[in-house]
Amino acid sequence: MQSNLITNYSFWKNKIVPFSLIAISVFLIVYVILGFYGLIGLDQTSSSNGSVSRWCERISTGIFKEPINSLSNLGFIISGLLMLCTLSRDSTNKYKVNNFHGLTPISLFYAGSVVYLGIGSLLMHGTNTHWGGWADNLSMIMYIILPWLINIGEMGKWSVRKFIRVYIVLVLIYAWSRWLFGSSLGINLDLFGLSIGLWIISESLFRFWSLKFRCISGFVGFVVAAVFGITPLEIFTNIDKYWWIVLFWIPGLFSFYKPIKKRKYFPWFFLGMIMYVLSFIVWVQGKPGSPYCNPDSFIQLHAVWHLMTAFSTYCFFKFFRTEKLIVNE
Repeated sequence: MQSNLITNYSFWKNKIVPFSLIAISVFLIVYVILGFYGLIGLDQTSSSNGSVSRWCERISTGIFKEPINSLSNLGFIISGLLMLCTLSRDSTNKYKVNNFHGLTPISLFYAGSVVYLGIGSLLMHGTNTHWGGWADNLSMIMYIILPWLINIGEMGKWSVRKFIRVYIVLVLIYAWSRWLFGSSLGINLDLFGLSIGLWIISESLFRFWSLKFRCISGFVGFVVAAVFGITPLEIFTNIDKYWWIVLFWIPGLFSFYKPIKKRKYFPWFFLGMIMYVLSFIVWVQGKPGSPYCNPDSFIQLHAVWHLMTAFSTYCFFKFFRTEKLIVNE
């Protein structure tokens, strides 16, 4: 298995970035061609041309319905490509210690999901169609479930094969449910918001694991919700809407073993979190009705949010690369 991994790495290390650049270029070229001829549903929102989108920018008649919001997604694509460049330069002697060194399945899923964040969001802002919104939401879920699955996988001693199976099954279930039932999946489930909480809960467990903390770790989710403006009072007075708080205990339920690795949280984890929280503030203001919304401005706050969150994904990538075995502790 190890020799196969090294062989595959040697094959791909000088090819993964050129291959990715070609694939992205083909996507953009095909998008422009199909858009020019009206073959990807770009005419579905023609009646809304000239109006203000729900992300503030005025809808144009061009190939990209929201030009600034669409093209700002290149930030995610560049971030993902930078990750692939870094991974392709790694040696093979750290595979067993850190899954974010070298072209491992987990590191490729992470970098690939960041690239697809840009593609999915571009499809949504570029087309303003329902299927574009589906592609955007799917890209967000493909990224945000990775960190907490990585943590649970470490504390559950999952094999790489099991991790991949769980990840793919969750993505497929979400893709199918989102297409049929919309963003709440027909059961009032905000999987993206829940996953942010699961990430912080699982990260807290990774850092402070104990049998007692496993039992109470779910309460960390309420703190995360409060940071994003959802108070416990609101949760418990609208329990039909926020029933999914019971899922805050998933990390504690499946984190059977104390981690044998540790990570360095300063500066990359904190920088990524600070950047994401600040970007959330920008995101809130980048909507119609906000005094900061100018539909015809070259600077769109939603586009700024794209660039800020793209940077945060790179910060978290650097954070995961700090992981190493605990020795004599």
